[in-house]
Amino acid sequence: MTQHMPIPDAWQRAKRVLAIRLDNLGDVLVTSPALHAIKQSLPQASLTLLASPVGAQVGRLNPDLDDVIVYQSPQMDPWQQLPQDSAREQRVIASLKERQFDGAIIFTSFRQSSLPQAYLCYLSDIPLRVAASIDGPGSLLTTRHKHPERMMHEVERGLDLVAAIGCGTAERDLVLRVPGEAHAQLQTVLGQLGIEERRPLVVMHPGCTMPARTYPAPMFAAVADLLVERLGAMVVLTGTADEQALVDEVRGSVRPAQRDGVISVAGSLPFPAFCALIEAADLTVTNNTGPMHISAAVKTPVVALFALTNPPEQWGPWQVPHRQLFHEVPCRLCYSKVCPYGHECLRLVTPDMVLAAAQELLNESRTRAQAAQAATLHVIQDGRTPVLDGVQP
Repeated sequence: MTQHMPIPDAWQRAKRVLAIRLDNLGDVLVTSPALHAIKQSLPQASLTLLASPVGAQVGRLNPDLDDVIVYQSPQMDPWQQLPQDSAREQRVIASLKERQFDGAIIFTSFRQSSLPQAYLCYLSDIPLRVAASIDGPGSLLTTRHKHPERMMHEVERGLDLVAAIGCGTAERDLVLRVPGEAHAQLQTVLGQLGIEERRPLVVMHPGCTMPARTYPAPMFAAVADLLVERLGAMVVLTGTADEQALVDEVRGSVRPAQRDGVISVAGSLPFPAFCALIEAADLTVTNNTGPMHISAAVKTPVVALFALTNPPEQWGPWQVPHRQLFHEVPCRLCYSKVCPYGHECLRLVTPDMVLAAAQELLNESRTRAQAAQAATLHVIQDGRTPVLDGVQP
């Protein structure tokens, strides 16, 4: 296990700690190992997450968190749709003040400034404030951290930040616990649709908040066609209520001969049941968006159609079998919301390439399952305790 600096006395005395991650669902998930490190390292403290409405959904499924506060920050409003309303910020400051937090740990991704959140904490009278910042924070931060100047996965960046106050963990998986009632609800839905026994079960999520990161809908339809025709898969299309039209377009573009093998549950599943669906699936096919990280958290193999708007090394699926598919382009790492060119980084990833990646991952899963079954059978026949990685339990 990595050695960390000692936890400062002020943090050891902290009884109420606030973690802040104000962007999207996947961002909160890749922060979850760092939240786990805080919880393990400061067991005396309650841990609360301040998150956006969409990020709060995964926060509520994180057993390391004692509470979740929802706040829609104007800093995280890329389409500038949030009305100017300073009363919103006054309300969240009053709420944070009332809770009397002893310390705040502010998580941001590359290109985001931590200083608006730091000022929010300053106005909320939170005495300890730590964040990474390349800008001069003045006294807004009590601990200013600088990440190493090398490519790091976003999970590693979060762990690197909390290590600045001595927090660490050897458990680096994403954290998401699907409640039992969500599994039961999902089984009811699958039974009503008549697909509970059909395999392989592939979840396909064609939506994304950023058009530049979205694989074209006709190509998603072609992938669904191939999955049904070549692999005999049952493809379940997912999406939010706002993505219903996109999902309908994808399913409507599937050839009639394969359309019975493609169903939509867009807008119909509560979020915990949606996570249960991904956990029950054999494979997920999705853009670089929240369901990609949900798949990593529940260990479902994932084909990630990964636009080169962001570094794939920083944002790819974490510690799960996966394939990241993209076409190299000279404009890589553009950070654009809408592609100004021909979207070649995704458009040149053909449906046949996606099918091949899906087939590889499904074959690998089948091989792992057969090996595990054989090992279990061997142990039962021998009557011995199994040995894993050469270590006797």
